[in-house]
Amino acid sequence: MTIELKKGVHLTVLPTQKYKTIRIFVRFTASLDVAQTAKRTLLTSLLETTSLAYPTQTAFSSKLAELYGASFGMNVNKRGNLHQINAAMSLVNGKYVADATLLSEAVAFLEQVLFYPNSQEDHFDEKNFTIEKNNLISYMKSVAEDKQALASLALQELYFANDPHQKYPSFGRPEDLVEVTAKDLYQTYQSMLNEDQIDIFVIGDVEEQAITTIFSQLPFTDRTSQPPSVFYQQPVENVIREKITREPITQAKLNLAYHTGVYYDQEDRIALMVFNGLFGGFPHSKLFMNVREKASLAYYASSTIDTFRGYLSVQTGIDGQNRDKVFTLIEEQLQSLQQGEVTAEELSQTKAMLKNQYLLSLDNPQALIETAYLNQWVPGSEMTEETFMQRLEKVSIADVKRLAQQVHLQAMFFLNKEVAHE
Repeated sequence: MTIELKKGVHLTVLPTQKYKTIRIFVRFTASLDVAQTAKRTLLTSLLETTSLAYPTQTAFSSKLAELYGASFGMNVNKRGNLHQINAAMSLVNGKYVADATLLSEAVAFLEQVLFYPNSQEDHFDEKNFTIEKNNLISYMKSVAEDKQALASLALQELYFANDPHQKYPSFGRPEDLVEVTAKDLYQTYQSMLNEDQIDIFVIGDVEEQAITTIFSQLPFTDRTSQPPSVFYQQPVENVIREKITREPITQAKLNLAYHTGVYYDQEDRIALMVFNGLFGGFPHSKLFMNVREKASLAYYASSTIDTFRGYLSVQTGIDGQNRDKVFTLIEEQLQSLQQGEVTAEELSQTKAMLKNQYLLSLDNPQALIETAYLNQWVPGSEMTEETFMQRLEKVSIADVKRLAQQVHLQAMFFLNKEVAHE
């Protein structure tokens, strides 16, 4: 059940008796804007640790402990053209602790966090702001120490080189925070609270009307802007972008980016999932079996798809001197799929693993929430379990071949060790 509490503020209740816990999830969605991502990330750091009623992290944590050890956290994410701020709270169902008011108390806590932050007039508390700002800048700089993450982000920056909003990470860049003040961030907070599209989800053994009554009392206001489009489309280019970086590392990274042209709202999405499973998505895939296992040219080799940006990426960890061999072998695996070189057993195994992934997602509260979110944002994408299974079963080797032929290399990022100085 989904209702509109205010214009642009939706509440979706997902009643189920599967869980002994209740999960509350609030998502603030805005257009992806490189000028705002770092500030929105900093905002989550402040809101998830203190509020006006709980001005210290100790007081904040103590209140969660009183709610029978409830958990609360916030983060950011980007999906296509969207930037999302997520607030998630999980708590035991009051039925199991003989506390009929527990859910109401949890929502009251959530209201304090979202509507009454630790601020004075038009700025956040300076002490907390400075601490969280410095912590976040340090974290952003430390991401480069994870070479696998560094390579993935560098590949994204290369592939989306012409779009400043797409090419940088969802959490922003440290240089975007240096000049931000407590007053600036409060304006970002006001924008989030009053202008973002808001989707609220409650999943658990709950009554829809009771949930509606509780959340209707929160002081949300109407949104005046229209929801942004979720899909980002980038045309195929004839030029393949390439970048090489050297650092003091022991394991080199060769990452490749491809254009797929397939999006979440298209029926070909299921066939693309099968293609990706055969290419590099599973342990029996061509990348894993032929690049890593048979040729022993990679410590790891896998592929992932993004159906909100028509993007596929390949990640490998290799010995730097084998770069050309690895690249050639990866391309050969793609060409093999483009020629339809798939056995009936490989196709069946891939479908079985995708089916298992899907069934596991039906037991995951957050996965069910994400599906419900996309059903609202991408009309027509909703699928029953039966429909998914039928479409998956219908995918043929010819479909995989056709999808593979749509995949075009667009960018290559190579992270290698530094050249030894004589």
